[in-house]
Parts: sequence; structure tokens; C-alpha cells
Amino acid sequence: MQRYTYLHPNSIETTPKITVMDEAGQAVYTFQRHYSNGLKRMIDKVMDYRYFLRYDVLDVQEQPLFTCKKVTRKGKVFYEAQDVIESKKYMLAYDGWKSMIPDLVITDGQMKMMLHKEMEGWSRFAVDGVDVARWQAVSGEEFTMELEIEDHSPIQNPSFFIAISQCVLFIGA
Repeated sequence: MQRYTYLHPNSIETTPKITVMDEAGQAVYTFQRHYSNGLKRMIDKVMDYRYFLRYDVLDVQEQPLFTCKKVTRKGKVFYEAQDVIESKKYMLAYDGWKSMIPDLVITDGQMKMMLHKEMEGWSRFAVDGVDVARWQAVSGEEFTMELEIEDHSPIQNPSFFIAISQCVLFIGA
């Protein structure tokens, strides 16, 4: 099992570069909320920092690995994620809008993964009903974020889970 941790400020309006550590305490990734221009940042501030939502995950040499962004079209909210290295795209859409905390379907057109969101405790990523990864944020002076990826997960790329978790679970809709 792979395990990763990182600290994130409690403030949603801050956009610092965050370092992700592996089990040995080594820096393995960084990520940051991204705005393509100042106007989008200003509009997002007015919209409570939930409209222009994009996270980029980078390796330790600052090379882009994965990105996830919120998309709103015709009143519908979904997310687009892209593995920059493999040029693979994923679509993320809510399943069960009528429930209090809807699940999220993640698909690349062939694989289908469910993200079972939890407000407190572990949110679980599952394929065919089997948990393959989990993520949680523990509140304190800063949020302590934890990610665990099972050895049997069809996706072993931590940047996939980090980008999606930051967009969907930390910020949300």
C-alpha cells in the first residue's frame, strides 16, 4: 500500500504550493490551485473560491503530471481530469444528486471508478465495489491530508488521486 501525507492551510482563498510526502518523509509531488489569469482569480473571490477551480500536480522537478478542473455547462457541474504524461482524460460526474452527499463517477470511457464522499473520515475510491484508495482531511491548525492507495488499484498514480481529491473533496461543488 502506498501512503502519502501533506498539510494544507485552513483558508480556501490561499493558493500556496503544497508539498506531498511519501511514507519515508520524502517530498514526491507538489500541487497548487491554478488561475490562468488575474480576472478569473478576482471573479472566483466574489464566487467564494468555488467557480474557477483547477489543481495542477507536479513532480519534484516541477514537471506537470496531472490536472483536475471544475466545469459548469448549461447548469450542470462536472470535472475534467487529465493525466499529462499519458495524455489520458477522465470525466467526473455526480451520481445521485438527490442524496445528501452524492457519489462521483470517474471514467476514462473504459474503466469506471466510484468516489464515495464523506464529510468526516475517509472518502473511498472503488472499482467494481472494491475499495482501491482512500483520502481524508483531518482538521487542526492546518488540514492534515492523508492518501492511501491499495496495491490492487488499477491506477497507481498518486497524482490522479491528489488532483481529484483536492478539487472534489477539499473544495467540492
